[in-house]
Amino acid sequence: MYNGPEYYLDSDASAGRIMAHARLLLKLSRRFEAIAPAGFRHAARVANFKSGKVVIHTDNGAVASKLRQMSQRLCSELSKGGTQCIDLEVKVQPREILFQSIASTPKPISEQACTALQTASEKLPEGPLRAALKHLLERAAKRQ
Repeated sequence: MYNGPEYYLDSDASAGRIMAHARLLLKLSRRFEAIAPAGFRHAARVANFKSGKVVIHTDNGAVASKLRQMSQRLCSELSKGGTQCIDLEVKVQPREILFQSIASTPKPISEQACTALQTASEKLPEGPLRAALKHLLERAAKRQ
Protein backbone atom coordinates (compact mmCIF):
# COMPACT_ATOMS: atom_id res chain seq x y z
CA MET A 1 0.00 0.00 0.00
CA TYR A 2 1.35 3.40 -1.01
CA ASN A 3 1.62 6.03 1.71
CA GLY A 4 2.37 9.52 0.44
CA PRO A 5 4.78 11.93 2.07
CA GLU A 6 1.92 13.56 3.98
CA TYR A 7 1.31 10.31 5.87
CA TYR A 8 4.87 10.24 7.18
CA LEU A 9 4.98 13.96 7.90
CA ASP A 10 1.70 13.80 9.83
CA SER A 11 2.85 10.82 11.90
CA ASP A 12 5.91 12.60 13.35
CA ALA A 13 5.16 15.17 16.09
CA SER A 14 7.59 17.88 14.96
CA ALA A 15 6.83 17.38 11.28
CA GLY A 16 3.13 17.38 12.17
CA ARG A 17 3.45 20.95 13.44
CA ILE A 18 5.09 21.95 10.17
CA MET A 19 2.32 20.29 8.20
CA ALA A 20 -0.32 22.03 10.32
CA HIS A 21 1.37 25.38 9.67
CA ALA A 22 1.60 24.60 5.95
CA ARG A 23 -2.12 23.77 5.86
CA LEU A 24 -2.90 27.02 7.69
CA LEU A 25 -0.84 29.00 5.16
CA LEU A 26 -2.61 27.25 2.31
CA LYS A 27 -5.99 28.08 3.86
CA LEU A 28 -4.97 31.72 4.37
CA SER A 29 -3.63 31.91 0.80
CA ARG A 30 -6.91 30.68 -0.63
CA ARG A 31 -8.88 33.05 1.58
CA PHE A 32 -6.63 35.97 0.58
CA GLU A 33 -7.07 35.17 -3.12
CA ALA A 34 -10.84 35.14 -2.61
CA ILE A 35 -11.03 38.50 -0.82
CA ALA A 36 -8.22 40.47 -2.48
CA PRO A 37 -9.15 42.86 -5.27
CA ALA A 38 -8.78 41.29 -8.71
CA GLY A 39 -5.71 43.33 -9.68
CA PHE A 40 -3.76 42.22 -6.61
CA ARG A 41 -4.37 38.48 -6.70
CA HIS A 42 -1.39 37.76 -8.91
CA ALA A 43 0.90 40.46 -7.50
CA ALA A 44 0.59 39.51 -3.81
CA ARG A 45 0.68 36.28 -1.83
CA VAL A 46 0.54 35.10 1.78
CA ALA A 47 4.09 34.38 2.98
CA ASN A 48 3.68 33.55 6.68
CA PHE A 49 1.45 33.65 9.73
CA LYS A 50 2.75 34.06 13.26
CA SER A 51 1.02 35.16 16.47
CA GLY A 52 -1.97 36.63 14.68
CA LYS A 53 0.10 38.51 12.11
CA VAL A 54 -0.27 37.63 8.44
CA VAL A 55 2.77 38.46 6.29
CA ILE A 56 2.02 39.30 2.66
CA HIS A 57 4.72 39.53 -0.03
CA THR A 58 4.07 41.74 -3.03
CA ASP A 59 5.83 42.10 -6.36
CA ASN A 60 6.16 45.89 -6.21
CA GLY A 61 5.79 48.92 -3.96
CA ALA A 62 2.56 50.18 -5.51
CA VAL A 63 0.70 46.99 -4.62
CA ALA A 64 2.29 46.98 -1.14
CA SER A 65 1.16 50.54 -0.50
CA LYS A 66 -2.43 49.83 -1.54
CA LEU A 67 -2.58 46.65 0.56
CA ARG A 68 -1.28 48.57 3.59
CA GLN A 69 -4.15 51.03 3.13
CA MET A 70 -6.60 48.13 3.02
CA SER A 71 -5.00 46.21 5.92
CA GLN A 72 -7.88 46.62 8.42
CA ARG A 73 -10.48 45.40 5.96
CA LEU A 74 -8.29 42.51 4.84
CA CYS A 75 -7.62 41.50 8.46
CA SER A 76 -11.30 41.41 9.28
CA GLU A 77 -12.07 39.41 6.11
CA LEU A 78 -9.26 36.92 6.84
CA SER A 79 -10.55 36.55 10.40
CA LYS A 80 -13.95 35.56 9.06
CA GLY A 81 -12.27 32.50 7.56
CA GLY A 82 -11.61 31.12 11.05
CA THR A 83 -8.05 32.33 11.69
CA GLN A 84 -7.61 35.22 14.11
CA CYS A 85 -5.82 37.96 12.15
CA ILE A 86 -4.68 40.85 14.35
CA ASP A 87 -2.24 42.58 12.02
CA LEU A 88 -1.18 42.54 8.40
CA GLU A 89 2.47 43.05 7.47
CA VAL A 90 3.15 43.81 3.82
CA LYS A 91 6.62 43.45 2.32
CA VAL A 92 7.93 44.00 -1.19
CA GLN A 93 9.48 40.71 -2.26
CA PRO A 94 9.53 40.24 -6.05
CA ARG A 95 9.17 36.69 -7.30
CA GLU A 96 12.23 34.93 -8.64
CA ILE A 97 12.01 34.04 -12.29
CA LEU A 98 13.99 30.82 -12.32
CA PHE A 99 14.18 30.17 -16.04
CA GLN A 100 14.83 33.68 -17.27
CA SER A 101 18.17 33.97 -18.97
CA ILE A 102 19.99 37.25 -19.06
CA ALA A 103 22.24 37.68 -22.05
CA SER A 104 25.63 38.94 -21.05
CA THR A 105 27.13 41.88 -22.84
CA PRO A 106 30.79 41.67 -23.68
CA LYS A 107 32.89 44.11 -21.69
CA PRO A 108 35.52 45.83 -23.78
CA ILE A 109 39.19 45.41 -22.92
CA SER A 110 41.59 48.23 -23.66
CA GLU A 111 44.43 47.75 -26.14
CA GLN A 112 46.92 48.15 -23.31
CA ALA A 113 45.25 45.37 -21.31
CA CYS A 114 45.17 43.11 -24.37
CA THR A 115 48.87 43.65 -24.92
CA ALA A 116 49.65 42.91 -21.27
CA LEU A 117 47.57 39.73 -21.32
CA GLN A 118 49.15 38.63 -24.61
CA THR A 119 52.64 39.16 -23.19
CA ALA A 120 51.78 37.31 -19.99
CA SER A 121 50.27 34.36 -21.85
CA GLU A 122 53.32 34.04 -24.10
CA LYS A 123 55.58 33.74 -21.02
CA LEU A 124 53.46 30.96 -19.50
CA PRO A 125 54.15 27.28 -20.17
CA GLU A 126 51.54 25.29 -22.10
CA GLY A 127 48.64 24.52 -19.79
CA PRO A 128 45.13 25.47 -18.74
CA LEU A 129 46.00 29.04 -17.67
CA ARG A 130 47.67 29.84 -20.98
CA ALA A 131 44.74 28.33 -22.88
CA ALA A 132 42.25 30.33 -20.80
CA LEU A 133 44.11 33.60 -21.46
CA LYS A 134 44.25 32.82 -25.18
CA HIS A 135 40.51 32.06 -25.17
CA LEU A 136 39.79 35.31 -23.30
CA LEU A 137 41.78 37.34 -25.81
CA GLU A 138 39.99 35.71 -28.73
CA ARG A 139 36.52 36.37 -27.31
CA ALA A 140 37.09 39.79 -25.74
CA ALA A 141 35.67 42.89 -27.32
CA LYS A 142 38.47 45.28 -28.08
CA ARG A 143 38.06 48.90 -27.00
CA GLN A 144 39.22 51.29 -29.71
